[in-house]
Amino acid sequence: MFKALKPVIAACLALGLVTSPAIAQESLTVFAAASLKNALDDISAEFTKATGIKVTASYAGSSTLAKQIEQGAPADVFASADIDWMDYAHDKKLINDATRINLLGNRLVLIAPKTSSLGDVAIDPGFDLAALAGDGHIVTGDVRAVPVGRYAKAALEKLGAWTKAEPKMAMSENVRAALALVARGEAPLGIVYATDAKIEPGVKIIGTFPADSHPPIVYPFAATAVAKTQAERYLAFLRLAAAKVIFERYGFTVLAKPTS
Repeated sequence: MFKALKPVIAACLALGLVTSPAIAQESLTVFAAASLKNALDDISAEFTKATGIKVTASYAGSSTLAKQIEQGAPADVFASADIDWMDYAHDKKLINDATRINLLGNRLVLIAPKTSSLGDVAIDPGFDLAALAGDGHIVTGDVRAVPVGRYAKAALEKLGAWTKAEPKMAMSENVRAALALVARGEAPLGIVYATDAKIEPGVKIIGTFPADSHPPIVYPFAATAVAKTQAERYLAFLRLAAAKVIFERYGFTVLAKPTS
């Protein structure tokens, strides 16, 4: 294990990310979009091994997290699943703008339970999602606030499928809640991120939405306006080549060039 960590630790030393014993027990609180959970848990564990700084993460819909930070929740880092909620945080002066970075990208997919008889579907103009759902519901995040839901609505409107599909839409508080409903067979269809579908063995991807059918899926990260100084070390750690490998393992596209 120690041998495997050598490249990460060396990179941290080079960037001044390793903490001294005097602050080794300090901690950071990260508020991040639910779809980031698996990748960030792995990366945060590596960050703690390399620096001694404990990371506590809270995962939820980006809208929920932004509002919690606005109400005074003690977060050091905010990671949103869309630009709009980071812009909201900027407008409310909740983030340190100098630390903001568009770090990751993702894809929007249509999923069904693993046991579903549905096969691959061509998602293009004229796509009839409502007919595909039959008597069941189509689950995604709340289209009024949750990024995945807003991406889904934009795509369905662009493809001409929204009007018929809207009565069958079932909205959840975040993308992982929608994923779970499909995995349990409680909904025949769901619209989630490709990275979510990748980590859930109970679902299968039956279609991928065209990239030009919705705004680009971008994950901006930033330290909050009241963040501890170690927040910038954490953000720098996310830019390392070692972190890029983990993000890509989970299916994210890394938009920012690695620092080492």
